[in-house]
Amino acid sequence: MFNETPESAWQLRFGTTPADLPDLGAFLNHRSVRKFRDEPVSEALVSALIGAAQSAATSSNLGLWSVISVQDPVRRQQLTALTGDQGQVKTAPWFFAFLADQNRLWRASQAVGESAAGLDFNEFYTMAVIDAALAAERMVCAAESLGLGTCYIGALRNDPAAVRELLGLPPRTVGVFGLCLGWPDESAPAKIKPRLSQESVWFRETYDADVSAEEYDRRMSVFYEAEGMKGDVTWSMRSARRVDGNHMTGREVLKDFLTEQKLDLR
Repeated sequence: MFNETPESAWQLRFGTTPADLPDLGAFLNHRSVRKFRDEPVSEALVSALIGAAQSAATSSNLGLWSVISVQDPVRRQQLTALTGDQGQVKTAPWFFAFLADQNRLWRASQAVGESAAGLDFNEFYTMAVIDAALAAERMVCAAESLGLGTCYIGALRNDPAAVRELLGLPPRTVGVFGLCLGWPDESAPAKIKPRLSQESVWFRETYDADVSAEEYDRRMSVFYEAEGMKGDVTWSMRSARRVDGNHMTGREVLKDFLTEQKLDLR
């Protein structure tokens, strides 16, 4: 469905014409898909995609992540309510909750007579979140290569205690994000969203703290207007509002919740 050439995808993504761009296949074509066809995705295919996720890099081979697929309609409806009533959570053929998971390693350590006291440190919580993200993104890339669409759901963190109860999460685990997956609905095509210029994110040798977002604000204003949004409310303005501390959507409790779960203790 999403068949832009690498060159056209680059133009849409960065607003420039690429020079000597190698054939990157569909890697530049990613977008969040929120409308899916009413067509099943087989469990065999999902099993293969989980295998791709498990093939991602994992720090020290500790495997500090897990994933829960949620297919039961009642539980899916409850998850939809917990994630800001996003329609794709309810309607996607598959929904996955990705976890930072120290529980498995803690239990394995206890079984061999080790205390696993190091898991209390922020380093291992950070490692678990990175592992979950790497696994999910490897799964997403594999899915997109087959024509599937995906949408990450950060709102899985809106009510971590309710998610813990709904998914039966033990101590030393937390849902860090969700993922919707299915065949994209051609009648509601998702668009490639512009990204920051490479000069804004790729620095040479040392960090450049003086990079301006003005050029990106201009490109995003055009995108916002094309999407029926206010173009005079820039990316900088929208993003600043998102991090003003007044729009946490319940996630302000996350640090205390992590302590309850015996994660990120010191």
